[in-house]
Amino acid sequence: MEKPMRRAELLSVLDAIHAGGTADVAETQTLDFKTQKPRSVQDTLEDLADAVACFANAGGGTVVVGVADRVAGPDAFVGHTLDSDGTRKRIYELTDPSILVEVEAVTHQGGDVLAVHVPRGVTVHKVKSKMPTERVGTSCMPMSTHRIASLVAERQGDDWSAHDSGVEVNAVDDVAVAVARSRLERSVDPRRRERARGATVEMLRGLGVVTERNTLTNAGALLFRGLDQFPVLVAYVFRRTPTGALAANEQLSGPLVTVLQRVFDLVEVRIDRTSVSVGSGQQLQVGDLPDAAVREAVVNAVMHRDYRRTDRVTVEHSPTRLAVTSPGGFVTGVRADNVLTTSSRTRNGSLAQAIRGLDFAETAGTGVDRMYAEMARIGHQPPVYQADPESVTVTLRGGAPNASLTRFVSTLPADEAEDADMLMVLLTLLTQRLVDAREMTPRLQKPDVAETQAVLDRLASDEVRLIEPTRETRRNTFPRYRLREEPVAALGSAVAYRRRTADQLDRKVIALVKEAGMINSRMVRLMLDLDVQTTSRLLRDLVDRGFLVRTSKATRGTSVTYGPGPKAVAGQDASVRPADRPQSEELDLD
Repeated sequence: MEKPMRRAELLSVLDAIHAGGTADVAETQTLDFKTQKPRSVQDTLEDLADAVACFANAGGGTVVVGVADRVAGPDAFVGHTLDSDGTRKRIYELTDPSILVEVEAVTHQGGDVLAVHVPRGVTVHKVKSKMPTERVGTSCMPMSTHRIASLVAERQGDDWSAHDSGVEVNAVDDVAVAVARSRLERSVDPRRRERARGATVEMLRGLGVVTERNTLTNAGALLFRGLDQFPVLVAYVFRRTPTGALAANEQLSGPLVTVLQRVFDLVEVRIDRTSVSVGSGQQLQVGDLPDAAVREAVVNAVMHRDYRRTDRVTVEHSPTRLAVTSPGGFVTGVRADNVLTTSSRTRNGSLAQAIRGLDFAETAGTGVDRMYAEMARIGHQPPVYQADPESVTVTLRGGAPNASLTRFVSTLPADEAEDADMLMVLLTLLTQRLVDAREMTPRLQKPDVAETQAVLDRLASDEVRLIEPTRETRRNTFPRYRLREEPVAALGSAVAYRRRTADQLDRKVIALVKEAGMINSRMVRLMLDLDVQTTSRLLRDLVDRGFLVRTSKATRGTSVTYGPGPKAVAGQDASVRPADRPQSEELDLD
């Protein structure tokens, strides 16, 4: 469930609009702006009720009345004449089932607005005599009959996969049972290995797919026999190029256990692999698409899809791309921009339990993290999700692994090498010098900047030592961070830029002044390709530390000249710094 927008958050958005932004840009999945209808207050309240029902059918949100959505600056604040209590009452009367909203009068320097905070609905809501809609992105979209049925079941806690299928336990497919036993026998869990050696009915009971009547649940029938309403469970197609002709087209039916195994086999045989040396004579065979990411994408599709629809899951494969589409939208509260960090939710609890019990999927709540981590650890961008109320598609884009990055990650402690946050920050810093919490928050899909800052603090700690704050920003609330010198050296060609430390720059300036006898800021700036501010900071630091001395009376610009200081003449090491100037700091070159 979405959290109601806090007053401080709303005021911040209003401030941005007042400063020259527009409301349509500020709108999100959970925030909408409206103006009062010119005809009558009643028309405005009906329009508001429509928006409230739309938000309630999604995850809830806030509707703000009194701000024009395509007008910039102070002129956007057009005001309203609505009464808070009357608005709350009329929305309650117009919606079916009735929705009780929180209405808040907000005073802002631009003008008064009315904020209507909408909770997540308890079922599917509508305005009387109208078709239901739900919030998708920044629009209210009509709901199909399939979507309405799915949402009603979800909000009533109705798990289709736990229903009695009426299929007798002895009707299971022998091959599916054999595949399940084989998977259980390879499990690291001794209880699962023991289950593999027991009677079939006991194995099925252990997976939670047998009812009290000794029949299979829908999950059990789907996994071990197949159901007639799903003539095709998964469609697998392969193209040698993303838009080329079909090289393989398989419509897979039967027990889901065997269908999943078949999909894995079809993908695996077509993935190119690269041998990466990780030292000590060890070689890793790394696929252009990581095996674990592929498995999670496929398993998540069949595990979380909407089985009240009879559509098939589709797997579209080319050598460096895999796109998996599953019928039905995300469950309420899960979106493409929070799927990494939202707690695990499924509409098919019984099926999910059985699939995890067979070691097809990760522990609840870790599957998406695993996909992100597996892609990032070999240098690929994270999975891309696209979703609407009718379907969800996840796309993995691969290619030859980044060998230097893969080698570096293989040297990390297991906890760090599997941590999606750490790997996403590392992947970002391979191509850009600096990051901060505000920039990384949407990439890590964290709910707020403070949580992202905690991630960066951990990665900068003495225990991890991956990144460090820059000298100029280390005391800021949200410092800018760079890779430490040691990881840069270990990553080698994986880093797309050269990291120049203050020590390296110091040595070059001291060598120049010794050779030339006299230097100025222009000489240093041209030789080292620095900006004016960084050059001034570098020269001032060397003067303060005794490696340079001023040799002119000028105080500003290129007229200021410098000669060797006493420490430079004595040949002292410029990398030895006072305690408040740590060694190997990097100047901010961006």
